[in-house]
Amino acid sequence: MDEEVVVETWHYVLAKHAKAMCALERELGDRHGLGPSEFEVLDRIVHHDRQLRLQELCDEVHLSQSALSRVVARLEKAALVSRDACSSDRRGIFVCITPEGRARHAEALPTQRAVLREVFADAPALAP
Repeated sequence: MDEEVVVETWHYVLAKHAKAMCALERELGDRHGLGPSEFEVLDRIVHHDRQLRLQELCDEVHLSQSALSRVVARLEKAALVSRDACSSDRRGIFVCITPEGRARHAEALPTQRAVLREVFADAPALAP
């Protein structure tokens, strides 16, 4: 791949990311009271269908540990997740989705998917 293609691809990724994040911020916020990072944390927990260690979430949602801690604190304040200490390793913190969190995720999921479909409608097809 030549340098020009790499740079053009990078600019495409940045533009799509910015467009997606702005649209998600607006739509998820207005309709469901969630930010994109808050939705992503709920989505990852639902996807795994188990409690996740804070570090596992950090690796998956691509936030710093301090930024993720703030997101989890907001979700906990809204009663959408709870934090529990790991019984075998007191340094470990588990994040668990609550029934309210599961319901809010289910309500917001079609909105998030619709935004992504719209943002990436012109994206080149990806190989399976």
